[in-house]
Amino acid sequence: MSGQQINNPLHGITLEMMINELVEHYGWGELGIHVRIRCFNNDPSVKSSLKFLRKNPWARSKVENLYLDMLNEQARDKNSPWSDIKS
Repeated sequence: MSGQQINNPLHGITLEMMINELVEHYGWGELGIHVRIRCFNNDPSVKSSLKFLRKNPWARSKVENLYLDMLNEQARDKNSPWSDIKS
């Protein structure tokens, strides 16, 4: 059973961790543009987002996909030959 999660990049990442990292990376405003749900656009909070996303698998899937996109973007930026240049 432990081998099942070897290729799952979300293994060990909680929904709360995802939301916090997405908010840190994008901010609530841009997050609400990427995933158009009310809890990201109207009086956003981690608590209200968790409550909504746990009840709505379609929305959680969108957040998980955005999180994976963010991780891929960060990996590309880290491997960029321009990443060592200081501005």
